[in-house]
Amino acid sequence: MPSPAARPRLAVIVGNAITGDSRVQKTALAAARDGWEVTLVGRAAGGETEYSSFGPVRVIRVAVDDVMRKHAWVKRRRRGLRARIMQWGLPDERALARYRTAHRVWVREQRAHIGWTYSAGASGTLSRHTRRLWIRLGRHVHQARVRAFRWERRRSRRKHTPVGEWRRDMPELIDLELAFGAVLDDLRPHVIHANDITMIGVAAQSAARLRSRGFTCRWLYDAHEYVRGADWHTELRTSAYHDLERQFIGRADAVVTVSPEIAEVLRRQYHLPSTPLVVRNTPIREAVGRGESSASVRAACGLGPDTPLLVYSGWMDRDRSVDTAVASLTSLPHVHLAIVSGRKNAVLRELLELAERIGVSDRVHVVPYVPQADVADYLSTADLGLICSKRLPNHEMALPTKLAEYLHAGLALVVSDVRTVATYVNAHGVGEVFSSGDVPAFAAAVRRGLSRKKELAENISEAILKELSWEYQCSILLQLYRDLSGLTPPPPSSVVPWDARERMGSVTDGGWTPLRATPIRLGLGPANHSGQLAAFAQAISRERGDVSMEVVMLKRPGSPFDYPADHYLDPAAFGRRETQIAQIQRTLGRYTHLLADAFLPILGRLNGEHVDGDLPALLRAGIKVALLAHGSEVRHPLRHMERHEHSLFHDAPEEVVRRLTAVTEHNHRIARECGLPVFVTTPDLLDDLPQAIWAPLVVDVNAWACDAPVMRRSRPKVLHAPSKRWTKGTARILPALTGLHERGVIDFQLAENVSWSQMRALVREADIVVDQFAIGSYGTFACEGMAAGKPVMAYLSESAYGSGVPVPPIVNATVDTIGPAMERLLDDRDATARIGVESAAFARAYHDGTQTVRALAGFLR
Repeated sequence: MPSPAARPRLAVIVGNAITGDSRVQKTALAAARDGWEVTLVGRAAGGETEYSSFGPVRVIRVAVDDVMRKHAWVKRRRRGLRARIMQWGLPDERALARYRTAHRVWVREQRAHIGWTYSAGASGTLSRHTRRLWIRLGRHVHQARVRAFRWERRRSRRKHTPVGEWRRDMPELIDLELAFGAVLDDLRPHVIHANDITMIGVAAQSAARLRSRGFTCRWLYDAHEYVRGADWHTELRTSAYHDLERQFIGRADAVVTVSPEIAEVLRRQYHLPSTPLVVRNTPIREAVGRGESSASVRAACGLGPDTPLLVYSGWMDRDRSVDTAVASLTSLPHVHLAIVSGRKNAVLRELLELAERIGVSDRVHVVPYVPQADVADYLSTADLGLICSKRLPNHEMALPTKLAEYLHAGLALVVSDVRTVATYVNAHGVGEVFSSGDVPAFAAAVRRGLSRKKELAENISEAILKELSWEYQCSILLQLYRDLSGLTPPPPSSVVPWDARERMGSVTDGGWTPLRATPIRLGLGPANHSGQLAAFAQAISRERGDVSMEVVMLKRPGSPFDYPADHYLDPAAFGRRETQIAQIQRTLGRYTHLLADAFLPILGRLNGEHVDGDLPALLRAGIKVALLAHGSEVRHPLRHMERHEHSLFHDAPEEVVRRLTAVTEHNHRIARECGLPVFVTTPDLLDDLPQAIWAPLVVDVNAWACDAPVMRRSRPKVLHAPSKRWTKGTARILPALTGLHERGVIDFQLAENVSWSQMRALVREADIVVDQFAIGSYGTFACEGMAAGKPVMAYLSESAYGSGVPVPPIVNATVDTIGPAMERLLDDRDATARIGVESAAFARAYHDGTQTVRALAGFLR
């Protein structure tokens, strides 16, 4: 019995926030276009892990604690009797602040006592003098303790010198490994692509752990620069990075870098068995010149077409010597400078201060980053592209990304005389060269470049653009992934665009009206089972222009269930104070209405494990609340087993039955006593909550629609996809389906742990969809199958239908009758195909969201 072909998994990891790092973004997109299931993992700016999507690429920004860094700091602070004496009772700055505050309080109280003694007349004189002396003595003691604390702090910092071991020199690298490693353990990638020096240890240790568990994981180190030639600004960081690379580079399954010069140095320096592959960071040529983005650097500066404009694009660092360009403007009176920067750091602030001092600030423009696919078009309206780097070993050995971006933008260049860049520019005749740091020489090169810019730009040949294109460069990388893993990914299920934009929350476009100033502001969360909250939000947006929405979803890192949402929350962090504070701020005062999903709390676990703990705060805030149930949170196990011979709870573990019995009884009490509207998505739940309103499951019927005819194959494809086997009765129906498969009658596919985006392709390829045989109603998977025009087989209980609930065109069967029912479908294939047509019509009538929005109308007033 074959399984559907799973895509090999690639994890692209980087120690920054991803935004603005075009190399890692293009790497992830290239792999997705090649058919890999890609997760891009970076670092979150705050204390909460963030989830988003980049086209089909799942993006996780990991929250990194500083536990090991603080632990190492405390250990350093605790050494020696001297330190304990000098900092007695004051372990850190916060303790010092508390001590100083307590001292001020004490002084104020003593002075108040002196004031009170004046009422005692002469008899209080001695007491006043004594208290003044006491205050003076206390102040001396206080000042001595503060000075001792400061002195010891300075001494401790001076003594913390590098030891040449990365764990001791830079323990925050261990914090990185703890955070990123946990995500990689869950993802279980076949290949890890470690970008830059901070990720080399993370990848090495994660791959080794996965191998120890019997899972084959390969990893490569992508050296974006020559680590030993870069200025890391502190001795500790420099020492740590050198040791980190030395320890792990030889363990990599492959090494990649950005220039032949760095590749050769790494091979010699670390005695690598082969020269690292060279993959330059270059623009996506397909994205250049399409005119889809109206943004331009000239327009961003507010300049006309005739004003001479220089542009510097990229990271701001003192080693990039952009101050040379700013200083030259005094001798280039009509020239303007655009600095493309993602944010203002200390170096950029210094440049702006320099511009102000020398009187050229009106000609220095800081303009924002644009998406990586738009960079060349954005820059193309300038006159000259600048590379002003200092002559440092790291700069001497590689062509920077901006050089290729400038050339694809059609710009002539002005570059400093760093070896590799100057050699390239002179050899191809595409720019002018000046001596690094020489302001007059730079100004002269700009004048020459402006006078020759058309001639220089004409030298940007087809051969240059082809070699410096990401399409050419990434082909090397994609072949390396295949060689390392021994895996060949299947073609992607749809075209992956190079110009994908990042969207917070999902791997697809959410398609609902985002939260804004509308009469009704609806929050939905936090379960999002089978993506139903997202589907509800989409349906409401189509029907109601007065409602804007925000979907919040609990999602474990690495989970394959990549349903759309605006905010993903890690369940493990749902009880943390910072997560709860964020949820309170997100909910109270922003929502007018809340659809509380699965009876779970929305404000974190601050008030317990159920929504009733949050209700007082929500109602006091004036939020109109309704409850939404999907299944196990209200489906009472004992009563369900009484009603259904093959109930799923007969196969459930005993502890699950006990837990769910307690949960459902608690939730039944909430539904009875809260007085709030209650909705259920499947009709069988009305047996448990008769006071509820049926709000039908919603699927995107257009997205699932499929024109492929069914029942034309000699062996029809039969698809069954349980999220958990016991919930669908899978073990009970497998013998019948497997038997038919082994007889060659059907081609049976069992799809497990398959992502939502992959599931759509599998359903479209199927002839018959098999849903559940243990619940008594049809679920989201059956709705998706019907929307795709597939005949669906499932077990439907008689009690669930009638009294206004329509009977779907589902082939009703039980565990005992599934085999004969399947054979009847095979015997009359035309009739079976007609069931598929009826199924599509039923899905459009009841599950496109229209009926659901009508059911919610009373609540959404």
